[in-house]
Amino acid sequence: MRIIFLGPPGSGKGTQAHLISNQYNIPNISTGTMLRQSFPKNPYQSHNIQKNVINAMHTGNLVNDDFIVQLINRRINKNDCCNGFLLDGFPRTILQAEFMNKYKIFVNYIIEFVVSDSIVINRITGRRIHVDSGRTYHTQFNPPKIYGLDDITGESLTTRKDDYEQAIRKRLNNYYQYTEPVLDYYRNESKSKKTKYFSIDGNRKITEIYEELISLLTNK
Repeated sequence: MRIIFLGPPGSGKGTQAHLISNQYNIPNISTGTMLRQSFPKNPYQSHNIQKNVINAMHTGNLVNDDFIVQLINRRINKNDCCNGFLLDGFPRTILQAEFMNKYKIFVNYIIEFVVSDSIVINRITGRRIHVDSGRTYHTQFNPPKIYGLDDITGESLTTRKDDYEQAIRKRLNNYYQYTEPVLDYYRNESKSKKTKYFSIDGNRKITEIYEELISLLTNK
């Protein structure tokens, strides 16, 4: 089972990707998570590459296509992807989508999450992160037991620099400019019936979205 989740930032892709990857025992591959975890731990990346990528993420811009493509290519060739994978937010540009075809990386399902901008901004500005584990909380929808502290370690939670409103609006603009054409690309791909394309309403409760996803993925 090879799945792609696409949608604007804050559309719920990450939450559902975690649930679905556990359900089907396939790796959940998020380019954002991979990038955040790779700095400054990867000794093979030059200081300039690190600086450029981190700056792009913090300001809401897209990271260089070549860099992302190399990152994904290495990841999906690992043994745990032999039975499938779930790509969370990749590909984000037409060039990245074409890379998938060029290297014969075919997928079974494309799921588009449709969410209004106002809900996206509300969701993301309230998000709090435990950096080391990647655990995510929300000041309104999923608050920690003790305000500002991780439930497991008791360590301080942080707000990512790309989760402030100015960066969010930049990310949304980039999504509409660069990623929406990717949706059209995959809609056309689905006409061959080799890949199934679905749009779902991401404004709903987590359980409702999850149940719909399971229904779509079960009815092959």
